Amino acid sequence: MPPKLLAILFATTLCWSTPLAATEKQTVCTITVNSSDEKEAFRRHLPADKYQFVELVERGRPDWLGSACRAGISCDVLIVSGHFDGSSVFFSDRLEANEHLPVDELERVSCSDSCTGLFSRLKEVHLFGCNTLNPQPLSSSSAEIVRSFVRDGQSLKEAKQQLRSLNAGHGESSRDRMRQVFKDVPVIYGFSSTAPLGPAAASTLTGFFRANGAHEIGKGRASRGLLGSFAPYGMTATQGMTEQDPHAAVRRDVCQFADDRLSDVKRLGFVHQLLQRKTGETRIHLDRIQKYVKLLDDPARRTPEVDHALLGIAGDGAARARFLDFARDADRSEVRARMLDVARDLGWLSAKERRDELATLLGELQTRSVVGMTEVDLACTLNQEQDLNGAFSQRRSPEGAVENVAHAAVRACLGSTAGRARTLQGLVSPHDADVQIARAYLRHRPISDATELRQVAADITLMRASDAQVRALEALGRHYVSDPEILGMLMRLYSETASSSVQAAIAGILLRSDRQSIADARLLGILLKDRRRSPPGDDMVDALIHHLQAL
Repeated sequence: MPPKLLAILFATTLCWSTPLAATEKQTVCTITVNSSDEKEAFRRHLPADKYQFVELVERGRPDWLGSACRAGISCDVLIVSGHFDGSSVFFSDRLEANEHLPVDELERVSCSDSCTGLFSRLKEVHLFGCNTLNPQPLSSSSAEIVRSFVRDGQSLKEAKQQLRSLNAGHGESSRDRMRQVFKDVPVIYGFSSTAPLGPAAASTLTGFFRANGAHEIGKGRASRGLLGSFAPYGMTATQGMTEQDPHAAVRRDVCQFADDRLSDVKRLGFVHQLLQRKTGETRIHLDRIQKYVKLLDDPARRTPEVDHALLGIAGDGAARARFLDFARDADRSEVRARMLDVARDLGWLSAKERRDELATLLGELQTRSVVGMTEVDLACTLNQEQDLNGAFSQRRSPEGAVENVAHAAVRACLGSTAGRARTLQGLVSPHDADVQIARAYLRHRPISDATELRQVAADITLMRASDAQVRALEALGRHYVSDPEILGMLMRLYSETASSSVQAAIAGILLRSDRQSIADARLLGILLKDRRRSPPGDDMVDALIHHLQAL
């Protein structure tokens, strides 16, 4: 029998035998994605006659949260332990652990009311992860929204005021998301920045409990003692959003996407409503709109009713015009590209019209005096299918603009042979910024021609020992080099360089090579004889030596 069901049966037995005690006993639910230190600290110090513990995570079972819902577990206290990426997921740093907790899943459970018992009576939540209650918005809408409001007839002052209101309600800081997820929960504990690691958190909890802190758990009010104990780590507390909250309407909008009880037809009806609002408000929900519309690519979801709802959106000419006007005015090219994708998926742009819009975008991008890795990544990503080749020739850079490696890399992403040659020259530039641009390009368009790769390797070996040379070697290493001519160049560089960092980068390339390529007894002797003194902890060469000794 699963441990979760055993816990429920045990709790039921207590209800039959000692009803008064069962009434007083609280259930502490734990979600242990990474360290169990925090959970065990609570377990050791909370009296067993007043608190029972249920671990919700079932190792090896991806739907463990759904399993907890079906098991009928009801939590009074929730403890979540795991690294947090600051926005979307709790995860583990252990390679063998597959468990994780997406905030989207918590959002779905909260909005769907499909798990009424699990979180419905929560008195407090403990989020042991970095930035779990960081108040800073994860993203902020830009001046393009102000311009859209002005186009809609508002004064500049009114437009800026509305933008501030939108950002406050929709900025989606991690604190705001947690408040939306744990609706009506009286106390949510978390960290506004870096949280303590498991052992340090457990030690702090032990000190808190020894100071008679146990009686402050599960009371539905913030504990001054707990906050004081974790004050050096920036622990903070808030409460779940209520219906009286000024931004309660934001949660209702979010739940229109997350509530799995709603049909696709109803969701599309809501999307259509959003698209009919002022475009600045629509822009706030772009991530959710794009993600949801993509789901409709699944043929199983394309019922006649869904197709009819999509046709209704496609035929809304006024919404289309507003949306495309906003997209073309977007300050960030990647936002514009995403909006064009949504317009295509909603039936507002044909494949050819989208391509023409993207070609215009990329042409305008090249007229900028400053282009960086973001633009290179965007150009290469948009042209993954090579259908935008040649778009680089549609616009010319403004007179006097610098034709640097970044501009060349954008053209290379769009099929320019000359642009590619210039970008590869950037890989061996003495300027680190040029090397970084070339590396960004090569992540999308690696070198497949053996002659070209040999030439690049030869040029890298002629660079001055520097951070730029190390980064160029790292870029070369991503090509999993096994060519004997290139490996010979690298070993000569290893022997001649005075830089331990360069030697470590070469060792990294050799470690990625296949065994047959490096199975040479002379190689081990060169590594030992010509090794430079390296800083403590820089053990890439050691790793290669051990690897060769084991062959």
